[in-house]
Amino acid sequence: MTIPNNATVIQAPTADDMRRIGKELAHIVHGGDVLLLSGPLGAGKTTLAQGFGAGLGIDEPIVSPTFTIARELDGRFADGTPAHLVHVDAYRLGGNAYAPGQDAVGRLLDELESLGLDEELEDPSDNTVILMEWGEQMVAALAPERLEIHIDRPVDGTAAVRADGELTGDGNRIVTLIPVGDAWRSRQLPA
Repeated sequence: MTIPNNATVIQAPTADDMRRIGKELAHIVHGGDVLLLSGPLGAGKTTLAQGFGAGLGIDEPIVSPTFTIARELDGRFADGTPAHLVHVDAYRLGGNAYAPGQDAVGRLLDELESLGLDEELEDPSDNTVILMEWGEQMVAALAPERLEIHIDRPVDGTAAVRADGELTGDGNRIVTLIPVGDAWRSRQLPA
């Protein structure tokens, strides 16, 4: 990935660091914002989302919505106004069963419409924030203003591994924040 000049790169060696980044991001978001989380399985997308939920004061557990596609949770923005979080996992969306003449974005829009998510993504309400995991294939078409959050988890000896060989929640991650659009230019991103 080529890192643009306006990107912020953060080292996150522990799961707590990932939650801290999420919490700090929650303190700078506004209604209508779209945040895109991308990275390989086990990178820490849901861990960052947990911190984001905590930053919005959401009491319910933040878990991966892989099998439900989307979860809607209520909390509060930093200024105390109500916040509505739509946490989307687009991992299972897409596929290759296109209708004749349909492109990938058209297919995704059809799937989002069938789930009732298309309008929220195209025009989030004043108190709604969209946090989408695995949505890099569609967000550019739906959200010209967004924060892209790329998480890389090198497995070069810096990852924490249990005795059975499974990765733990700890281990170095590289989090790259890329603001896209004017709405994100003036915000102070976590460092």
